[in-house]
Amino acid sequence: MKFSSQDSEDPDLNMTPLIDVVFLLLIFFMVTTTFEQQARLKIDLPQATQDPVRSEQDRLIIAISREGQYFLNNNEVPTNSADALRDAIIALVGDNRDQPVTLRADANVAHKYVVTAMDVLTRLNVVNLSIATTPDDSEGPH
Repeated sequence: MKFSSQDSEDPDLNMTPLIDVVFLLLIFFMVTTTFEQQARLKIDLPQATQDPVRSEQDRLIIAISREGQYFLNNNEVPTNSADALRDAIIALVGDNRDQPVTLRADANVAHKYVVTAMDVLTRLNVVNLSIATTPDDSEGPH
């Protein structure tokens, strides 16, 4: 009985079926993966154009200290009541209701003072309001 002799050549391994299977698995996982939805509420955001930036002199800055004291362009409002704030805003801006307003509140101020300032601005029909924040340095690269 004669057995076949071993060939000294290396056997060929066909990689095409393996590559096909890997691509099919990749496509399967890409199609069936569900992505995290960031927000379920659908909001149609308005479009904005770049207007020339106004200088700080044209801007009304309302600052609120930690104790709830109001400041208009670095001038202290006599009391922290809504009426005193409204009178001070009217005295400063007059009838110019489209003047941009920046609200700068201390991070630890009671929420009612911020809401009061926003309520006064709403009653005065001021619509160009920005709320000043600082960047969060606690989040670093992941």
